[in-house]
Amino acid sequence: MRRLIRWVDEEGRVSLGVEPLKDGVFHAILGTDDPMRLLQGESFPVEQAPIPLEDEVGLELGGGRTLLMPWDPPEVWCAGVTYRRSRDARMAESAVQDVYDLVYEANRPELFLKDAGCRRTVGPLEPIGIRGDSVWNVPEPEIGLVVGERGRILAYTIGNDVSSREIEGANPLYLSQAKVFAGACAVGPSLYVPRYEPQAFQIVIRVTAEDGSIAYEDRTTTAEMVRTFKELVGWLVKENPVPPGTLLLTGTGLVPGDDFTLLPGQWVEIHVPEVGTLANPVAHASELSTGRFT
Repeated sequence: MRRLIRWVDEEGRVSLGVEPLKDGVFHAILGTDDPMRLLQGESFPVEQAPIPLEDEVGLELGGGRTLLMPWDPPEVWCAGVTYRRSRDARMAESAVQDVYDLVYEANRPELFLKDAGCRRTVGPLEPIGIRGDSVWNVPEPEIGLVVGERGRILAYTIGNDVSSREIEGANPLYLSQAKVFAGACAVGPSLYVPRYEPQAFQIVIRVTAEDGSIAYEDRTTTAEMVRTFKELVGWLVKENPVPPGTLLLTGTGLVPGDDFTLLPGQWVEIHVPEVGTLANPVAHASELSTGRFT
């Protein structure tokens, strides 16, 4: 098993697909649409007829199938200031600069709750939100860890920790308002389940305007992180019971310049070769505020 995806067909049936090898096709799992059951060791038969991809990079499916979030994380947590680039940017923008340098050098990492119950988290091609009370909103591309019982890392995915740099920079105590709002998190498009622990991931971001022009693009590698994945998970579960399937986003090393802000109508694409491409349009959070409750 290399990657897991979920999709819904034209009749509303949700299916789980598995890519046994790196062959660009998926096979539907028979008997469950819950990826956590597979990640925790249960076995199910697969449909032998392969489902080809129309686009290997973005995992676009044909045949009337629409890609979904690969699973519904019961909680989403984030780690902050895990890259030097992130530390430097936060110190430059913040009214209280020393706090970011102190956490970068400290034994204990910064961890905060981003979402619970998927109320603010969206999947591939769904709109991400930006705050209307902020003029400086940014994407934060990150590797996400799917955490199982006793802090075991079950899979890897892409996450976008959409944030207001203006609000966080005004006062660190405003962190929750800078990070938690409608459409503030996107995850997907697949769950990557390697045979061995990966050494590092390459992360590429591209933001395009409505006319197709590139508003921002950059790349980094998780090899530049100051903390390991296992270290971050260890702190997350320390005296803190998190449900299996919880997502931990591990921080960003990609920080746009001060002259960039996300705007409605733009598209954010985050590419990690092992996972695929997570693509989302940008919208006002106020337009998304009631979507998860109606």
